[in-house]
Amino acid sequence: MLFNSLSFIVFLVIVLLLYYSKLFNWKNKKRMLLFASYVFYGLWNPPLVILLWISTVVDWTAGNKLAAEDNQRKRKFWLLLSMFVNLGFLAFFKYGNFLLENFVSIVNTLGMDYHPRPMDIILPMGISFYTFQTMSYTIDMYHKRMPPAKTFLDFALYVTFFPQLVAGPIVRAKELITQFYESKRATPKQFIWGLFLLTTGLFQKVVLADTLLAGVSDSVFGSSKILNGVDAWVGTIAFSGQIFFDFAGYSTCAIGIALMLGIILPDNFKYPYSALGFSDFWKRWHISLSTWLRDYLYIPLGGNRNGITRMYIALMVTMLLGGLWHGAAWTFIVWGGLHGTYLILERLQRRYLPFKINTYNGIFLAFITFSCINITWVFFRADTFKKSWDMIKSMFYAQINGEKILGNFDIIKVCTLIGLMFLCHWFMRNSSLKSLAEKTPPLVFGVVWAILFFLIVISQGSGEQFIYFQF
Repeated sequence: MLFNSLSFIVFLVIVLLLYYSKLFNWKNKKRMLLFASYVFYGLWNPPLVILLWISTVVDWTAGNKLAAEDNQRKRKFWLLLSMFVNLGFLAFFKYGNFLLENFVSIVNTLGMDYHPRPMDIILPMGISFYTFQTMSYTIDMYHKRMPPAKTFLDFALYVTFFPQLVAGPIVRAKELITQFYESKRATPKQFIWGLFLLTTGLFQKVVLADTLLAGVSDSVFGSSKILNGVDAWVGTIAFSGQIFFDFAGYSTCAIGIALMLGIILPDNFKYPYSALGFSDFWKRWHISLSTWLRDYLYIPLGGNRNGITRMYIALMVTMLLGGLWHGAAWTFIVWGGLHGTYLILERLQRRYLPFKINTYNGIFLAFITFSCINITWVFFRADTFKKSWDMIKSMFYAQINGEKILGNFDIIKVCTLIGLMFLCHWFMRNSSLKSLAEKTPPLVFGVVWAILFFLIVISQGSGEQFIYFQF
């Protein structure tokens, strides 16, 4: 079920009516939310709900054993069991075909004629998100960072909470499970703000991402022609805007829906295209993933505790695996590798060529960072290395006789919209939407809200699923 669908609006209205009815106590409301979450997920492919059940039961059991067990060997066993089940599902469903294709390539390179039938594997929606979320629980339990969930119902609802189930934010157990212990009810102010966030998220997805930017991005990256530099850059920045509005739109919807239920979810984006460098970018983009990778991968690999060389290795490994998390393709690994390279070069610059950032050079540095990020988006969006390399060469005007496929209107539209997005991020980089709304007169706020709603209604969006559903 998609947030940007009429069926979801009907679903949400029913959930809210049941949630705020006086017929149920808090325990039964949680049961209703759990059932609604299974319905929300199961409408894509009902049998895949079984994976959620297995992960839930395994991690609930492992968590309780870790809380009660003092024997270190047994504690490691339960942690490894949890990781084996969760990562095993992820490896099979998400990376099965990728691993098979690369194995076949290696075997055939060695002279063996091996051509097995491809595995017909259905990728469960959002498996990377809920796998990382439930794994964080058992890892935190192993390190005794939190007590176990009080009831199985609380833990199951944490794993499957429908607003953020399929595309995050990836919420830590101690941030969400504890909210289920006591009855939650949104205040009128929270409910209204949650509804506004839902409207804003749908506007980002339906109007900005799907209607205004997706067509140009798809035309450029779907073309088999060698493109001229302008078209290559316009298509790339169109995708940079599309993926931001698409993913930030989902996160904004999720946070708004949860808030309408009285549940607080963490921010996942903080105006990332205003980043002053690549470390700053990852503090602003997909924050729940970047902090997860930092706490559960980078730091255990040694972080910055074991010298410069080990730090660079840990940084690169983390970003390579972060790229692989996004998709089962070498292009995603290259995307992660580029980000790892950027982060290492940034640390070298700070060590050997430090300079002070001020008002005058700040926006220029943000623009350079944004431009470098756009280069990485080519590998994220392109289907093949050939297409990626052709795009990169076009962007740096290394192609001869590149063709023009975009009309002037599309070029002006994309450049204007992305320019406004960049400036908006820059001026809002130390602020928030909520603080801006609080400073806005109620009448102006109401007019803006009405305009957003009107544009959603008249938009010609095609009801496309959110980009990050595939991850």
